[in-house]
Amino acid sequence: MNIALPLIGHDAAQAAFLSAQATGKLHHAWLIEGPAGIGKAQLAHRLAAFMLGARGPAGEPLNAGADDPVMQKCVAGGHPDQRTVQIELNDKGKPRQDITVDQVRDLNHFFTLKPALGGWRVGIIDALDELNRNGANALLKTLEEPPPSSIVFLINHGSQPILPTIRSRCRTLRLSALSDNETRQVLESVGAPKEAAGLARGRPGLGLRLSSQSGMEAASAARTLLRAMPKPTDAVLTAAVQAANVDAVALEAFREEVLGWLADRAETDAPAASAWLETSRLLGEADRLNMEPSQTVSKVIAGLYSVAVQG
Repeated sequence: MNIALPLIGHDAAQAAFLSAQATGKLHHAWLIEGPAGIGKAQLAHRLAAFMLGARGPAGEPLNAGADDPVMQKCVAGGHPDQRTVQIELNDKGKPRQDITVDQVRDLNHFFTLKPALGGWRVGIIDALDELNRNGANALLKTLEEPPPSSIVFLINHGSQPILPTIRSRCRTLRLSALSDNETRQVLESVGAPKEAAGLARGRPGLGLRLSSQSGMEAASAARTLLRAMPKPTDAVLTAAVQAANVDAVALEAFREEVLGWLADRAETDAPAASAWLETSRLLGEADRLNMEPSQTVSKVIAGLYSVAVQG
């Protein structure tokens, strides 16, 4: 059978939701959180389709086939009782900076309507990290006073803090990075380059995104730099900065290699743990301030010296 929305891994989270549904203890809001690129959105859409009536074979109810009529509507974005909220394009055809409060208000209004097909109304917000403060406050209206026969799935990558009042009104499904084998399965299923697995760190979506030519070259330059610490040559330093400065994917690949290197040492190396926190803070600040990539990379490299010397 051709599964419409296949998902590798995350069996415990799926089982927890199905158990709640089977026992009649289904919460009205589900917070699906974990690192980006591990399948949170895919899980949300599988659960949404299930709530709207899509069904897989016995023992695998979430694995509805591509020929399932409900699933077809969901995948095509044409189911009248499902609404997905995500960043939209502005008048110039470029992505907006965040999910607007008007989008959330539209979702709130959607939930006040009766289900068109007599079942549930289902909403997905992808992702909470991209809600502005006004949007987050508007979302509380639905979470505090959930209409009957309604359910919302909130995806959270963890890149931004969320309001405690939102978290307290949700049941949480925490998803972890995939195993190496699961990661390879996902990447092979979508025809990703073989190099993608080495860039993924358990996050297939990340590996797929970084497996462009610029991403792979930046990752390679970062690894060469890290192996050369604490005394990289000028040529190695220059190559790392130039490779990371090619485009946004290259910068992300460089960042992920550095953060991964620090994380691998953080459990047993206090300077590495401090450097990971400081580097994460620096990268977040660079994003907010639209800092030049070369400037960001130079500051990140400067922070690596103390770790490499003490390590």
